[in-house]
Amino acid sequence: MEQIKKDFPILNNDKIVYLDSGATTQKPTKVINEVKKFYENYNANPHRGAYTLSINATEIYENTRCKIANFINAKYKEEIIFSKNATESLNLIAYSYGMENLKKDDEIVISIMEHHSNLVPWQKVAKHTNSKLNYMYINENFEISDEEIKEKITDKTKIVAITHVSNVLGTVNNVEKIIKYAHKKGAIVVVDASQSIPHMKIDVQKQDADFLVFSGHKMLAPLGIGVLYGKKEILNKMNPFLMGGDMIEYVYEQKTTFAPLPNKFEAGTQNVEGVVGLGAAIDYIEEIGYDNIQKIEEEVVSYAIEELSKLDYLDLYLTPNKENHLGVISFNIKGVHPHDVASILDSKGVCVRSGNHCAQPLMRFLKIDSTCRASFYLYNTKEDVDKLVLALNEAYNMFKKYIK
Repeated sequence: MEQIKKDFPILNNDKIVYLDSGATTQKPTKVINEVKKFYENYNANPHRGAYTLSINATEIYENTRCKIANFINAKYKEEIIFSKNATESLNLIAYSYGMENLKKDDEIVISIMEHHSNLVPWQKVAKHTNSKLNYMYINENFEISDEEIKEKITDKTKIVAITHVSNVLGTVNNVEKIIKYAHKKGAIVVVDASQSIPHMKIDVQKQDADFLVFSGHKMLAPLGIGVLYGKKEILNKMNPFLMGGDMIEYVYEQKTTFAPLPNKFEAGTQNVEGVVGLGAAIDYIEEIGYDNIQKIEEEVVSYAIEELSKLDYLDLYLTPNKENHLGVISFNIKGVHPHDVASILDSKGVCVRSGNHCAQPLMRFLKIDSTCRASFYLYNTKEDVDKLVLALNEAYNMFKKYIK
């Protein structure tokens, strides 16, 4: 694990304990170098020129699309659409599919643990189409029960949008079970894999999701690059989300025809260096292997849960079912605001996130305003956990005389 940490320049600073990978992962040298190499040798717009630089940029861009298709086992490379991030991908689905296909009294089902990006767009779709937005709620183990799935997904359900792993609770949802049941009811399913794909292998054909989205920056790639996977037969029937350069076939004064997939959904100059970085990140993940990543994370996260559970001044928000938990531990020092805790931890070099984590409905459901969140990745170690615990003890000692 220490050897892996050396691959990340920013983590070579011994004073930094980075525990916010659920928001953004750090970048290995391999990714940084590939982005630099692109700018130094191949910088040009793909699909725009007949000169060598543009041809090379196009080849790099499209080869990475093929790499991603293979990475998630998509049937066709045209099913891979590049976006800015998972948020943009989800909005594309909401506007181009949801707005066009829902009608009055249809139902959309999401979970109470969704990130705002997989919640707010569906609120807008429901309002615009006079459809209804329903929620699957979690039980005392912070999980969605089979009974809840069967009660909320009905014959009226047309869209189910579900996070694979909660960014607050770390709960791993059984998306294959949800997809199978939703399809039986005639609904299409959107999976937000932002918090899962950094940690586990995803096979979209086996999973059978109709759409799946993720952000590169949560899996070692640069900021500002995301992916939308959609089944080809569905994408072909959808209208474009954004209009402009490179998604055009022919433009006349009063009408326009659109390019075929995937270009139809990739308007304007794309984040090519982000695509390059995402390709390099996939190479890095595959070199280490998901089996090794999971082994490292399981050891560190299990140790973190064990050590944090010993602190009687902490509230922990996570399922007791370890097989249904991944990568994230949310916690609070009883009686102390999470922002204060995070600030003190920062003064000790420990980076955690504090706030509502873009999941305000979940926070209200849990009857809390916010939490601290430690999120782990392949470069974290047990020593990082020890430093977190030490910093928490110091924070608690600062506040304990004020806590009622």
